[in-house]
Amino acid sequence: MTSTEFPFTLPLGYVDAEGNTHRDGIMRLSTAYDEIAPLRDPRVQANPGYLVLILLSRVITRLGSLEQLNPKLIEGLYSADLIYLQDFYQRINQNGHSRLHVACPHCSGEFEVEPIPVGESPATPQTDYARR
Repeated sequence: MTSTEFPFTLPLGYVDAEGNTHRDGIMRLSTAYDEIAPLRDPRVQANPGYLVLILLSRVITRLGSLEQLNPKLIEGLYSADLIYLQDFYQRINQNGHSRLHVACPHCSGEFEVEPIPVGESPATPQTDYARR
């Protein structure tokens, strides 16, 4: 069965009015209506760049403890988080998953990896052999 919801962690996080940072969220796959409906919005007609804000507010179902997202909240994200979400949106809607297809520069073997958000540590501790 295909998953339609995908967890993510923002590089910086949304800081609400009380100073709480919200980084972990859930994004669902978009529907055709999610992509078509914002085109009728006057904000998009006046400024096509606003489309992404409306679209993300429709497909992000949770961000931290926030369950009601709107375009105004998305406007308050740091640019790094907005760029991350746009990339994440493209990956899950084009591929049906959030993994990246990569090739090893040494052996040319191809495989998929789950990206580690900026500022996060990998699950497996890394040695510093590469620095030697």
